[in-house]
Amino acid sequence: MEPQRKPAWRRGQMSRKRSGGWLRSLWYGVDSALRRALPGRCGFCLATAEPERPWCQACFESLPWNLPACPSCAEPQPPGALAERCCGQCLTRSPAFRRARVPLRYEDEVARLMQRFKFHASPRAGNVLLELLEVGLPRAALAWPEALIPVPLHPRRARERGFDQADWLARRLAARHGMVLAHAQRRQATRSQRGLDRAERYRNLRGGFVVERALPSRVALLDDVMTTGATLDALAQACLTAGAREVEAWSVARTPLRR
Repeated sequence: MEPQRKPAWRRGQMSRKRSGGWLRSLWYGVDSALRRALPGRCGFCLATAEPERPWCQACFESLPWNLPACPSCAEPQPPGALAERCCGQCLTRSPAFRRARVPLRYEDEVARLMQRFKFHASPRAGNVLLELLEVGLPRAALAWPEALIPVPLHPRRARERGFDQADWLARRLAARHGMVLAHAQRRQATRSQRGLDRAERYRNLRGGFVVERALPSRVALLDDVMTTGATLDALAQACLTAGAREVEAWSVARTPLRR
């Protein structure tokens, strides 16, 4: 009997590990060595940073951590809300992804750092945000996905901006943790989500993404900022159509909703 062929995503994963494993290990080793050898400054206040971290302890502790938050969509909840209890919106309409993991709120220093990264392509700001995401994700979560997909920009918008922040974060996160990087495409250049309410955002993104290759069972999506979750919801639906069985939504920061 002819041996059963491995699915395309699995063959790609094996090939990636064979061809890129040593290079990834070398890159990560050099990066870690440089961070240990060179004195660093806090990415927020420019004081001396913690060893091997791009922040000082005081700034780290004062960051707007997204606690408590809805486990389904990561929307910030009022102080004293019960942990792991879904918000009213998710009880009414659960998203296509099974869980959202967003460690920070898009406020104060995090918002300013994100703006430097997103609109000025600051690699220093990007590295701080990437490490905050890593610290904020449980170790088990980082080992969970069989593929990582960044939220894609439409090619025309990517050319106009000259920088794709979700792809930047996803490539580095995948390299650090040995994840398989997959990709989706936008079907069309949708209008900007700025200024739209929740319902308008969902309508604007409906059917907006496509994944052309079959996906493994467990897929994590990555974006820089999550507002209503409409973009990640639309992308999760495309991933489920492409064969994924479980999808998680990851982001660095969550915008508190104002109803």
